[in-house]
Amino acid sequence: MSAEHNYKFDVKMTCGGCSGAVTRVLSKLDGVKSFDVSLEKQTAEVVAEESLDYNTVLEKIKKTGKEVRSGEADGKTMEV
Repeated sequence: MSAEHNYKFDVKMTCGGCSGAVTRVLSKLDGVKSFDVSLEKQTAEVVAEESLDYNTVLEKIKKTGKEVRSGEADGKTMEV
């Protein structure tokens, strides 16, 4: 079984359009196995292939214009 990463981001989202933008970029990103974007919890949780690194996912989310307040990679707090 191949290794995978679990990334979690605290993303400032104020409406369905915000969460929709994050959902769109994650759905187009190569290496994403699954994801859950929650407007209610203000989180984006991503299960990624081993080849997809944290910073790539972070930059894609930031490109939506949303503020990323914090992030975790495999349970470890990361820089945003």
